[in-house]
Amino acid sequence: MLTREPGGTAIGDQIRAVLHNLKNTAMFPVTEMLLLAASRAQLVAEAIRPHLAAGGAVVCDRYADSTLAYQGYGHQLDPAFVRELTAFATGRLKPDLTLLFDLDVEEGLRRRRAGAGEWNRLDAYGPDFHRRVRAGYHALAIEEPDRWVVIDAARPVEVVRKEVEKVVLERLERK
Repeated sequence: MLTREPGGTAIGDQIRAVLHNLKNTAMFPVTEMLLLAASRAQLVAEAIRPHLAAGGAVVCDRYADSTLAYQGYGHQLDPAFVRELTAFATGRLKPDLTLLFDLDVEEGLRRRRAGAGEWNRLDAYGPDFHRRVRAGYHALAIEEPDRWVVIDAARPVEVVRKEVEKVVLERLERK
């Protein structure tokens, strides 16, 4: 199953629209975090857990670690609370493998502005916010090195794709 966050369900996609809407710049970081948790709880209950229970695999574009990076590190909300809310929303479900596509903040924002995906409210935060998010992702990868693989996303797409394929196949062989 391929899915994404926020979103991945009809309810989650509605929440995604609110979170990403550039008209919602007055949204408080706590509101943002709670909406993300609501979308994630719906996705886990409606789609991820049933798919896993049926023996399937799930590939999710973003998951709980994104909340730790964006709201915990980026917005500097209480990390213990962010972790507990995230654990509650997911029922403590964690991925077996997390890929961090690492890229310099300025280059990442340049790519987004050039049309690599939708430009949204979260993208519009300043570079300092995005530097804290990137540092947060790195800190999370250091905390759980067996789960995380950091991939240099500054390289050509085909090189990155081949590395992802190699990492995923190696992980599947271990199972």
